[in-house]
Amino acid sequence: MPNTTDRKLQILLVDDDSFILNMYVSKFTKEGHTAVVARNAAEALGKLKETPFPDVVLLDVVLPGMDGLQILARAREEKLAPAAKYIMLTNQADEAEMDGAKKLGAAGFIVKAALTPSEVVAKVLELAK
Repeated sequence: MPNTTDRKLQILLVDDDSFILNMYVSKFTKEGHTAVVARNAAEALGKLKETPFPDVVLLDVVLPGMDGLQILARAREEKLAPAAKYIMLTNQADEAEMDGAKKLGAAGFIVKAALTPSEVVAKVLELAK
């Protein structure tokens, strides 16, 4: 499989904060990747059923209604974008959430408050390999 830094990734960003979405869309686009957004669980699950499937799904943990862990569980249960790397993105370093994400097969758990946006992008690209 080619190195992900050498190929263009399709990234689905799931967050209810427009500022965060716009910032990460801009950062991933500048890196040559395609970023699409979903602002809630219904949008995220809908986009996971579309083709082409994303290579990476960046899920905020805290969302209104269904949270990121519940979206991940549903995606796994329904086999949505099964080859995608699911990465949790949160402001909280909660051990129970981290354990839950790992059990559901998340490729990583990034605490965005601990990193700059550029460091978050670099970490996502590293985890996508």
